[in-house]
Amino acid sequence: MTTNEGRTAAFALCGSFCTFEKVLPQIRRLVALGWQVLPVMSFNAANLDTRFGTAADWRLRLTEATGHEPIVTLQGAEPLGPQRMADAMVVAPCTGTTLAKLALGLSDTPVTLGVKSMLRNGRPILLAPSTNDGLGASAQHLAALASRKHYYFVPLAQDDYRKKPASLQSDFSLLPDALECAMRGRQLQPVLAE
Repeated sequence: MTTNEGRTAAFALCGSFCTFEKVLPQIRRLVALGWQVLPVMSFNAANLDTRFGTAADWRLRLTEATGHEPIVTLQGAEPLGPQRMADAMVVAPCTGTTLAKLALGLSDTPVTLGVKSMLRNGRPILLAPSTNDGLGASAQHLAALASRKHYYFVPLAQDDYRKKPASLQSDFSLLPDALECAMRGRQLQPVLAE
């Protein structure tokens, strides 16, 4: 990997709450690799308490890991691109709902508006899907985004093909490598992991 000193990544979490524990170590890895990380949270991720933890605890953990309080409003997310606050944006986990909104051009959450603002300046967007309907209703949105400029994916696979045959989840351990590739305008291969 190249040096990441001076590089900033906006890092957005959506409501696939069961994967937050897998994503947090990758945020810490990026920081250790020299990235400044600006956390962003969807409305649900920032406000819902679940069996995977309270919203307040997750906001605190993100602040501790990055040194920045999460962006949790539309007003906070909008300047990411225009003010060139970040070199890239990561959405991990990226839910089926967020995939659909991005594919349809909807920007009504801090995450989707942040992506829109980053695309304004042609910045890379790295998506790490985690959705129970990735091979179902979300497949069309995944395909639409895969064909668009500036979108890249953390390699993904079926996470439990016996119990959840349509479910897909990115291999979050590949996130730093996928981000490095995206910064060079390349997709980390293979996209479909085993």
